Amino acid sequence: MRILWRPLRFLRRFLKVENCRITESELLIPLAWTSLIQKFSRAPGIFLLDQRKRFSTMPEIETSQRHYELFSPPSDVRGMTKLDRTAFKKTVTIPVLKVRKEIVNKLIRSLKRAALQRPGIKRVIEDPEDEESRLIMLDPYKIFTDDSFETAELTILKQLNVNPQISKYNLELTYENFKSEEILRAVLPEGQDVTSGFSRVGHIAHLNLRDHQLPFKHLIGQVMIDKNPGITSAVNKINNIDNTYRNFQMELLSGEENMMTKVRENNYTYEFDFSKVYWNPRLSTEHSRITELLKPGDVLFDVFAGVGPFAIPVAKKNCSVFANDLNPESYKWLLHNCKLNKVDQKVKIFNLDGKDFLQGPVREELMQQLGPLSKERKYTVHIVMNLPAKAIEFLSAFQSLLDGQPCSSELLPIVHCYSFSKDANPAKDVQQRAEAVLGISLDACSSVHQVRNVAPNKEMLCITFRIPAAILYKKHTLNLENHEGPPLKRQRTDKSFSKEKTLTA
Repeated sequence: MRILWRPLRFLRRFLKVENCRITESELLIPLAWTSLIQKFSRAPGIFLLDQRKRFSTMPEIETSQRHYELFSPPSDVRGMTKLDRTAFKKTVTIPVLKVRKEIVNKLIRSLKRAALQRPGIKRVIEDPEDEESRLIMLDPYKIFTDDSFETAELTILKQLNVNPQISKYNLELTYENFKSEEILRAVLPEGQDVTSGFSRVGHIAHLNLRDHQLPFKHLIGQVMIDKNPGITSAVNKINNIDNTYRNFQMELLSGEENMMTKVRENNYTYEFDFSKVYWNPRLSTEHSRITELLKPGDVLFDVFAGVGPFAIPVAKKNCSVFANDLNPESYKWLLHNCKLNKVDQKVKIFNLDGKDFLQGPVREELMQQLGPLSKERKYTVHIVMNLPAKAIEFLSAFQSLLDGQPCSSELLPIVHCYSFSKDANPAKDVQQRAEAVLGISLDACSSVHQVRNVAPNKEMLCITFRIPAAILYKKHTLNLENHEGPPLKRQRTDKSFSKEKTLTA
């Protein structure tokens, strides 16, 4: 008899229909199917299709949800705040298939669908009653009786002379067999968000816990260490990045206090003290995007360089780099990382306020780069300003920055300025704020790229534009109101934001 579950919205969990509740033991005992058939016939939403003893479900029934019910930790760990690994012991009944040990490797490849796919649990175990045999663990939600095997599986069993009869095996689960998400879902108050993700910075797991998770913070930290090889420290951010040096206060949740770490990003190595500098592994793609925009021989001014994730890859492309950061620790590790990646001869490093850097070293270099001989220049000047909370305010430093006659429009520096926005139209918001600081329209010479979603209703974006000559040069007589900057070859821009720009420009 074949039974299919009809997906109706009002039906309850798998095999828990009104007045029809099936136990795990019934599912695993072939003789119980006679009574099960009677139960199914009374259950709404279930149809008896043929006379084969076979049970299958529609794909709409989530396998992961069913696995959660069987493979979840014991219910009495709910509310635990100090991790007790011994409390996670649980015994579950698993169907197994007995086979000769010499054919196990060949057979297991043919039973991928039916075999138990559970991290941390061996699919093949020794038979305690027969040294010459092995037991193959089977998925309890796919295999109930010998008739649960598919035709191809039955064929290979017959070819290898394997009896398809299913036996039961009591499997003891321990703390090691549960995933971090399963542990935290069982421990935290029911219905609350579960933290299973974090930013990895070398050996450090950086979490950003919510208020309802704080009573369990030390347990969460230890679980992150236990379940993620290579993680030896777990920290939680306890304030926003709003200080002068762009780092944040953190609390050690579990593990060692060592914050000296090493990371690899885009084939480059960075070392630093994570408690004293800014590093965000989620910006790896953005670092690559900007690096790809520059060609060998180009010039980069990195106003808020941090420990070098823009400066070092760009320098490796044989570009001239001027990197700056106000934080003495960032400056120290920027010097170190340039040597570590063998680009120290290509990067000039400064420890200045961003505005002082722009009005000092940047101005001096631009006066030379954009001088009378600039017409022969074949490279492009880029200025990166990655301080999303405040970078737009620093755009005012470009006003009347240079003396003399303006260079040709195609030689004007290209700025990549980062910002956050909570506006319903974030691209338009960032452009308008940049225009307000500069005092000029950027419609004809800018593009906006969405970097990432920082939080609900909060985006990080990068506005790219060529600095209008009317802003950059002193005593320039262009009419600011009518001035449209030189056309800028539009950079790769997120599709949704590109469309948005077209509609709002």
